[in-house]
Amino acid sequence: MRLRVLDFGTVSPLRSQAVYHGVAEALGRDDDPVLTLVSPDAPYVCVGLHQEIALEVDEAWCRQHGLPVIRRHVGGGAVLLDSNQLFFHFIFPRHLVPGQVLEIYPRFIEPVARTYQALGVDARFRPINDIHVHGRKIGGTGAAHIGEAVVMVGSFLFDFDTETMARCLRVPSEKFRDKLRQGLDDYMTTLRKELGEAPPRAAVQAEFLCQVAAVLGVEPVLDEPGEHELAAIERAERELADPEWTYQMGRKFVEMGVKIAADTHLTEAAHKAPGGLLRVQLLVKDGRIADLLVSGDFTCWPENGVLRLDERLRGLPLEREPLLAAVARAYRELGLQIPGVEPEDVVTAILNAVHRE
Repeated sequence: MRLRVLDFGTVSPLRSQAVYHGVAEALGRDDDPVLTLVSPDAPYVCVGLHQEIALEVDEAWCRQHGLPVIRRHVGGGAVLLDSNQLFFHFIFPRHLVPGQVLEIYPRFIEPVARTYQALGVDARFRPINDIHVHGRKIGGTGAAHIGEAVVMVGSFLFDFDTETMARCLRVPSEKFRDKLRQGLDDYMTTLRKELGEAPPRAAVQAEFLCQVAAVLGVEPVLDEPGEHELAAIERAERELADPEWTYQMGRKFVEMGVKIAADTHLTEAAHKAPGGLLRVQLLVKDGRIADLLVSGDFTCWPENGVLRLDERLRGLPLEREPLLAAVARAYRELGLQIPGVEPEDVVTAILNAVHRE
């Protein structure tokens, strides 16, 4: 099978995200799959589809230091992206990819891990969707449905600015920020750390294409984007730059806050599940859920699944068994796939937010 390889080189932060969004939107059911490669020419903060920016990012600091904040259509956490990373995006028609997201990650991570290994780095797939080197993370990935395509995204990490990463995130205190910075230094690794110096981009790319061919059984062919793909990328740039898209989660939170009255409580809490951190903003009236916003750094299929889950739980009593039954039913009926996040995790996060005198 032919795999079109579109190497966009180094582009603006916004375009580095718009590339795969646009190519995916332009992909037809019977089109060849595509692999896009790109790096940003300046640093920026990229937040996951289901995250609430105000809870995750120090926006004032980012504005002061010229770091754009861009929301992607893929789940996962907020991350600093810059020119020290080579992004790869597998973009395949849906019928060529397993229907379960848990089956997608190991399939497409394998050529990435083998590329690191060929370069001298003992990288391995670590469920659910990470790549580790002897217990240290060298990469994460994410997957999404965009248009008629399944997209899996990730990057090769040549180097990483842990100082800026720790500074651009929202944390409860400066002492916590110091611990976060040290944790990032200890937990993350890069090609530079492992090899002493980062290999040339061209060498990594060439090895990667060889491994993709061997593992996925495809024939990578360097190609140029078509006019329809370039037009779709430009549309994606406009969408991703629109504040209505960037702050979609925050608008709901503000609307919830407006409703507060004497017998109503707006609270928030978090719960760490194997598949990511769940944050809950909960509006309670007379012991029932008046409104709810679940956010976090997890992956959810379909894209609007979490918001639809929120809607289904309105009006329910804040009791574990009825909530657990309702969440489990929503998983089944909505076809929710949230790897590493079970209905019990959702209920625990909600109940953690219950107001107590």
